[in-house]
Amino acid sequence: MAYPSEMSRWPGHPDPWTEDDLARMPRDGNRYEIIDGALVVTPPADFGHHEIADDILVALKLAASTGWRPIREIGIRLAGGSLVVPDVTVFRPGAPRDGNLADPAYVDLVVEVESPSSRRHDRFTKPGLYAEAGIASYWRVERTGSGPVAHLYQRATAGHYDLHRSVGPAETFLVGEPFQVSVDPRAWGYGA
Repeated sequence: MAYPSEMSRWPGHPDPWTEDDLARMPRDGNRYEIIDGALVVTPPADFGHHEIADDILVALKLAASTGWRPIREIGIRLAGGSLVVPDVTVFRPGAPRDGNLADPAYVDLVVEVESPSSRRHDRFTKPGLYAEAGIASYWRVERTGSGPVAHLYQRATAGHYDLHRSVGPAETFLVGEPFQVSVDPRAWGYGA
């Protein structure tokens, strides 16, 4: 199925895009985000993407310490008018339980599962935004022909992410933050 570009759908929209603009977007399955005032439209993800994200969510929920809340596809307000929607977000204890947009001060981990349409943002754009917002950990899950590969990043004191470890489909790795959880890509979805 082909999806029209944002320019053909909303010609002449003045920049920057705002949160109010997003509230008026159609509920058509596309993911609408704002990055530095520009609208980013991502077509609906495929089954494999959702299966991997759901399996990661379940693993995080089963491992979560009391009060920690892993949630799928909740918006996060970031600096510069950016508003993004990670595939999985882990909230610290005490985070508000209402609304559909989160303050990054309550977020400790974000997970992005790559799709062809999101790969560039997941690899280059979003990590910088998440690190600037002070989010401690970022997991990027790459879909390969052998299965998922989890790239686990930790925020450095300089305000960017450093790659802590990559975990392939034949490996498992016990992560200690934000709580102990086994990163086991072979258990996530169908892989590629």
